[in-house]
Amino acid sequence: MNEVLMAAVVFFGIFQIFKSFTDFLLKRKIIKAGHFENAGILDQKVASVTTENQEANKYPSLKWGLVAFFAGIGFIIINQMSPELGNGDYYESSHRNFMENSLLPFGIELVSISFGFIVYFLIVNFSKKK
Repeated sequence: MNEVLMAAVVFFGIFQIFKSFTDFLLKRKIIKAGHFENAGILDQKVASVTTENQEANKYPSLKWGLVAFFAGIGFIIINQMSPELGNGDYYESSHRNFMENSLLPFGIELVSISFGFIVYFLIVNFSKKK
């Protein structure tokens, strides 16, 4: 599992470096061509800002607060599913070996975080209707 995670992180890092470098080259070409007003076209934040995005992102602290809250709940659930881990009995527990080699903790955490985003989405939609 660690090898897969390490490979994913390395791939993502290399991708981000190449993306930054190619965006820089394209911006430089646009500026050299004399189109200064179009130089910001590659910036995702500038290009994707619309009135809907500004209105939907009205409560950013609420969004990240809910996500952190539900992520914490996910960690609590994972800890409660493996009570032997909290007793200091780390090497003799076969349950710990199962939890280390299982994707169940990642699944629980991702479901908890996505539930936080869904709750935020519902709060924003209901506040928009009022």
